[in-house]
Amino acid sequence: MTAVPSDSLQRKLDTLPDGPGVYLWKDAAGDVLYVGKAKRLRSRARSYFLSDHGESPKNRLLVRLIADVDTIVTASEAQSLVLENNLIKEYRPRFNVRLKDDKSYPSIAVTIGEPFPRVLVTRRRDVAGARYFGPYTDVGQLRRTLAIIRRLYTVRSCSDDLPSERRERPCLDYHIGRCLAPCVGWQSEADYRRMVDDVLAFLEGRTSDVRPRVRDAMHAAAAREDFERARELRDALRWLDKVEESSSVEIIGSGDADVVGYARDGDDAVVVLVRVREGKVVGREHRFLEGGDEERDEAILAAFLVRYHAVVEDRARRVILPFPPEDMDALREIFAGTEWSVPQRGTGRRWLDFAEQNARHLLESLRIESFETEERAEDPVYALGRDLGLSAVPRSLVCVDISHNQGRDMVGSLVWFEGGRPKKSEYRKFKIKGLAQQDDFAAIHEVLTRYLTRRTEEKLPLPDLFVIDGGKGQLSSAVDAAHALGLTGLPFISLAKREEEIFFPGRSEPLRLSRRSPSLRLLQRARDEAHRFGLAYNRQQRGRRVITSELLNIPGVGPKRRHELIERFGSLAGVKSASVAELAAVPGVSTALAERILAHLHERTA
Repeated sequence: MTAVPSDSLQRKLDTLPDGPGVYLWKDAAGDVLYVGKAKRLRSRARSYFLSDHGESPKNRLLVRLIADVDTIVTASEAQSLVLENNLIKEYRPRFNVRLKDDKSYPSIAVTIGEPFPRVLVTRRRDVAGARYFGPYTDVGQLRRTLAIIRRLYTVRSCSDDLPSERRERPCLDYHIGRCLAPCVGWQSEADYRRMVDDVLAFLEGRTSDVRPRVRDAMHAAAAREDFERARELRDALRWLDKVEESSSVEIIGSGDADVVGYARDGDDAVVVLVRVREGKVVGREHRFLEGGDEERDEAILAAFLVRYHAVVEDRARRVILPFPPEDMDALREIFAGTEWSVPQRGTGRRWLDFAEQNARHLLESLRIESFETEERAEDPVYALGRDLGLSAVPRSLVCVDISHNQGRDMVGSLVWFEGGRPKKSEYRKFKIKGLAQQDDFAAIHEVLTRYLTRRTEEKLPLPDLFVIDGGKGQLSSAVDAAHALGLTGLPFISLAKREEEIFFPGRSEPLRLSRRSPSLRLLQRARDEAHRFGLAYNRQQRGRRVITSELLNIPGVGPKRRHELIERFGSLAGVKSASVAELAAVPGVSTALAERILAHLHERTA
């Protein structure tokens, strides 16, 4: 069904400009629902109400909530892309793709705008004239980086406004060799700046530029017989070699590049940025993205490049991508001078494989961690009631399954879960009778009819939820059985195993829960337990049928004697392995009949 805008909204849509810009959909309360960009604002905004968005439940919900629209006109498509990014950061609309934890990761800031720069750790990029490195998603890596800087360089840690503020005597850092006291004029600005250049080179991953200068400083200290400083620089050089060896990954090839790896599973996506400098992997950052379940991969990749990579100050001129992103022409305008490539072979392809391997690993870690967090944070029983929209919490539920062996030995199984845990005293099994032995739907109807009849006659409580293993047909049969008994208010659902879709009576569209959802996991446990219980009963029935058919073929063995043999020996194999004396000990079985039974069984298996 096509959505119809209100009269006031329609008037706005009719008067929108036809050039590029950004549109902001708002709800009745004035909150921003979605921020989008367009080459032609009028046609793009009106398209939301000219199609039924049948393929996208997310867009159908968005259109139902739209009450107003604001637009901002831009001079070009590239400007609209940048503006869209800024507005998404400002409003964080619920229907846009969002970077998770966008401001939570720390960065290293070098305050190069100051005469005597400092090295700071910050979570906000608001230091005037600073150059930023990171953000570091691995805080341990950040700490190791700072430790190396402190070992190699004597960067000041004070917040004095140098050189306007002067101290009379140096602080403790000078006396322990952590600073050369520029605060009292004992280190010149030029000398300090040369050291900061080395710090910047190190943070950029250009360790090959740093090492010769550290070695020259070591030899100079030794020449002037400052052996203590020479020893410190020697140790720092060894430390630099050790850290580089342990933290860098050698890749065949040379040059600098930023390599983007991508992995996605439904609503979850992760983008990895691997920094390659001089043919060596020197760093890795990543971003998880959410709200992208209805977005194409190309749009998610473009969102990452604009909202994250565009603000990275030490990015390489060459960017290697897994596939072309959306709005490639606008991105080229934003990233002026950047070389984009999607390699299919060679060194670039090996770098890309490395980045994508990291992305897949991080995505799997996210899924496991998120599931464990959700399991700890929320009772799956309450979550199930909420996700299904039930009026009562399903503290008790039963799951019904039908098992058979290629149409034979059809049985029904019913398992009861109380508070999310199996309650085996309430398990029930059913041997299907009559015509239902050949019809799965009829078997479901028979099981529910027999179960509900027995519970109501004995005035036993009914569960809060009935779960049927199967699709719409099985669900309809179960509901018909309840209605035939006058029970019309019972909550029924069915769980189709192939796509894990949940069906409701009277609704054509199924519900799809996240694979990590505690609700879905609870339903799967109940379904699997019903299947296990039913399969065990099916095997038992099949075994009894085999025993019965074999024993009925023996002259002189009737129903009563057959029952006595099964009760005594439990199975056909047990009867076959018994001795003549053991068989003759069964009431109604003579020695001659026992010999005949064993002879027949051994002849059948010879």
